[in-house]
Amino acid sequence: MSERNKMNNDKSGSYKGPGPGGGRGPGGHSMMMSGEKAKNFKDTIKRLINYLKKYNLAIIVVFIFAIASSVFAILGPKILGQATTTIFEGLTDKIAGGNAGIDFEKIAGILITLIILYGLSSLFSYIQGYMMSGVSMKVTYQMRRDISLKINKMPLRYFDGTNHGEVLSRITNDVDAVSQTLTQSLTQLITAVTTIVGVFVMMLTISWLMTIVAVLIVPVSMLFVIKIVKKSQKYFKKQQKYIGHINSHVEEMYGGHIIVKAFNGEKESINQFEELNEQLYGTAWKAQFLSSLMMPSMRVVGNIGYVVVCVLGGALAARRVISVGDIQAFIQYVRNFTRPISQLANISNVLQRTVAAAERVFEFLDEDNEVEESENPIELSVVKGDIEFRNVHFGYVKDKIIINDFSAKITPGQRVAIVGPTGAGKTTMVKLLMRFYDVSSGSILLDGYNIEDFRRNDLRNNFGMVLQDTWLYNDTIMNNIRYGRLDATDDEVIEAAKKAHVDSFVHMLPDGYNLVLNEEANNISAGQKQLITIARAILANPKLLIFDEATSSVDTRTEMQVQKAMENLMKDKTSFIIAHRLSTIRDADIILVMDGGDIVEQGNHLDLLSANGFYANLYNSQFEH
Repeated sequence: MSERNKMNNDKSGSYKGPGPGGGRGPGGHSMMMSGEKAKNFKDTIKRLINYLKKYNLAIIVVFIFAIASSVFAILGPKILGQATTTIFEGLTDKIAGGNAGIDFEKIAGILITLIILYGLSSLFSYIQGYMMSGVSMKVTYQMRRDISLKINKMPLRYFDGTNHGEVLSRITNDVDAVSQTLTQSLTQLITAVTTIVGVFVMMLTISWLMTIVAVLIVPVSMLFVIKIVKKSQKYFKKQQKYIGHINSHVEEMYGGHIIVKAFNGEKESINQFEELNEQLYGTAWKAQFLSSLMMPSMRVVGNIGYVVVCVLGGALAARRVISVGDIQAFIQYVRNFTRPISQLANISNVLQRTVAAAERVFEFLDEDNEVEESENPIELSVVKGDIEFRNVHFGYVKDKIIINDFSAKITPGQRVAIVGPTGAGKTTMVKLLMRFYDVSSGSILLDGYNIEDFRRNDLRNNFGMVLQDTWLYNDTIMNNIRYGRLDATDDEVIEAAKKAHVDSFVHMLPDGYNLVLNEEANNISAGQKQLITIARAILANPKLLIFDEATSSVDTRTEMQVQKAMENLMKDKTSFIIAHRLSTIRDADIILVMDGGDIVEQGNHLDLLSANGFYANLYNSQFEH
């Protein structure tokens, strides 16, 4: 088993600073630049809709409530304008010497209507937000569940050829991107469109002439924004690039800080950081400065527009074409008209990035699965442990065969050592034996049956494995050993720990068996970690055992103890021992000597030494001084 993989940080940087890429644009709205775009937008959208189909009713209700919320909010300024008009007419009448004055009852009625409208708008907004959050979380749950099920069906070949951080990114970052869009952007899209249409209609009801003037302001302000975005875009791209470089450098230096200190590399590291930081500074300030120009530019254009609208509105009011309250309402509508347009521009970018993220998730789900299980799987009530490799050929890449015509027969209870130089194919044979990979041609038999005729789970249940790279997870020592057999009692776990000589050191640790191993399990030594994995295999008590450099991390004295424990464990079990230290396999019943994917020699230790061949050269080279 391999060391628990650390989640890789996104080397491209995940900075969310001001301006494009995560900051604030004109009017305080997020002005996001286009991120990665989907390769097949339409098909990805269709598949995303399929995830939403089962929630159609809830989504329809959400859209209705979102529209209602926007409509109620849109009606507000027009009604508020009536209150302004009532006050203005009352004051005008009073100044002219009239007796009518301000109609406070009418104003009170208008204010109560406004409170009801805005209250309903807020209530509907809350309900649609609550319902859409529920839908989003259910879709997210389903996506992550599908990914989890997919991972269990995928061949090891995929994970060997794919960065672990890339896989984790699809499970976390990409699914989160989809979730956030479903929670926020979809309803924002509905409310933005409703607001634009509704506000435009309300402005037309007040004055078509003022509406034309107001609408002309929008493209002028957008021209300023587009021009600034084009200039700033290249600097934001460089900023993201340099942030990625700094993140990468810091991650590498922090991860290898012991090596950096051991080789006095601090000065070089600091100089490199200063250089990267200087590059980031040079582009970041330009990006932020240009981005900061958006708000003032839009304000200038917007204020000019407001002046024109006010002058025109005043002229129309003087001619009694519109009322004073209508001018106030119109100015509010102008403000409300530009904001959803900015939102739509932002949402279009967010949707592009979201569809790209969804596409990455779907690409993962579309990866090839492992070869299908046999329709009529073999089920053995008793496993003897007879293994035969029959003319096995295999290559990780189809056109590059590394195991050539491998044949060997192992009888039940034999201890088989597989030795050879690095790259000879020793570990590959174990991977084939457990069906982490399937042979290119030939066959591997267990008790006379092709292992491809077993269910993978049934096959692997018969094996216990201890590898050179230990894998321990963030839990107690007790539970890490119990991983070998989850229904084992505490007494059984402790008994296995004694056989593996874990019990001899565990009592010296704080909390003993209840010590929680930290993220990297570095609160115990490498040798102690290895012993815990051996205890796990002892607890599993399988019929076949695989030891891949199982004692490589322990000292000589501990190795002798472990060898004794392994002796007891291997009784009446077929065992495969991969070792570079040939002194540890002298007692093996049969030694398979591999070189270049082939068995070049086989026999016991004494026979191979007397043959004075490849094995003898390997063995003697380890004791030369």
